[in-house]
Amino acid sequence: KKTRRIAKMNITDNSQVQQPHLLLDRNITTSSKGGVRPYGFPIGVSLNHVAAHDSPNPKGKLKILRYSDVLKVDFGPQVRGWIIDAAFTVAFDPRHDELLRAVRDATEAGIRTAGVGVTLGEVGAAVQRVMESRYTNITSRTASGSPIPTRHGVRVRVIRNLCGHNMEQWKIHAGKTVHAVACSDDTVMEEGEVYAIETFGSTGNGFVVEGSDCSHYMWNYDEEAPDPNVIKHHLRMQNKTSAIQLMNHIMRRHKTLAFCRRWLDQEGFKNHKSALERLVRLGVVMEYPPLEDRAGCYTAQFEHTIYLGPDGKEVLTRGEDY
Repeated sequence: KKTRRIAKMNITDNSQVQQPHLLLDRNITTSSKGGVRPYGFPIGVSLNHVAAHDSPNPKGKLKILRYSDVLKVDFGPQVRGWIIDAAFTVAFDPRHDELLRAVRDATEAGIRTAGVGVTLGEVGAAVQRVMESRYTNITSRTASGSPIPTRHGVRVRVIRNLCGHNMEQWKIHAGKTVHAVACSDDTVMEEGEVYAIETFGSTGNGFVVEGSDCSHYMWNYDEEAPDPNVIKHHLRMQNKTSAIQLMNHIMRRHKTLAFCRRWLDQEGFKNHKSALERLVRLGVVMEYPPLEDRAGCYTAQFEHTIYLGPDGKEVLTRGEDY
C-alpha cells in the first residue's frame, strides 16, 4: 500500500519523478544490520516495454518516471528464507487502464483456478482466456505511424515466455512453472506448496528477450551447479582475491536469494563488476538481465503468492488495496 502511494506521489500531466526505484527503496527498505537482507530479491521497477528484472545500477543511466509511462513494481520480503512474491502496475494516463485491468483480472483468474489437484496447464488456459479477450484504449498504427481504423484498440497479448512458479525455502524458483497460456503440462499442484501466480500482458509481441545492463543476480543453487570449493581453488590458483572475497560475501550475505549490483555497492564492494562477471562466467552466480518486449509497446504485471494448505487456498499477499 505504501509502495503504491509513493509511486503515485506528485504525478500530474508532464511531471517527472527522478529515479523511481531509489524513491521506493528509500521509503520501504529496512536495515538488515549486516545480516541477510529482508528482501527475497531486489525491487524491480520496469518501465513500458521492459517487463521485468530492471533495477538501476550504481552510476547507471538516470531513469525518469513520466505521465505516459507504465511502471511495474515487483517486490517481496523474506523471513528465514521463506519468500513472499508480489507485483502490481502503476499508470497515470487513463489510456492504459484497460491493459492494467486485463492483466489484473487474468491474475485473479489464475488464482481462482489454482488448487490442489489442478494442472499447471489448466491455470495457463484460464489466464490466457481472460487476458486475450481484452482490448486496450491504445490506437493500432501502421509501421509508418499512421492510425489504423478499427472497432477496438490494440488487443492485449499474454507474454507467453514469462510465467509463475512455485517457491521453497531459500528458493524463489523451485522447479514448477505456472504457465500463462494454455498448454499440455499435466503437472499437478499439491498440498503444502507455495506458488507465485503472476501474469504479464503486452501491447507488443507478447514475447520478451534479454536486454542489456544487467542488475539482477543470484547464487546458482541448481543441482548441477559447480562446486563452490572447486571454484575457490581455481580462483586461488589464479590469484583472483577480489573474486574470492565477493564469492564469500554473496554466500554469507545473500545465500541463494537474488541480489543486485546496487546492494553490493552499498555493502562495500565498490569495484565489484569485474569480479562479479568472473563468477558468472564460472557458473556459480547466474545473471538475470532485463526482459523486454519490442520498443514502443507497453507491458503490465500483477502477481500474488498463494499457499495450498490442508484447509484450502490462501492468498498470502492480499491487502485492502490489492
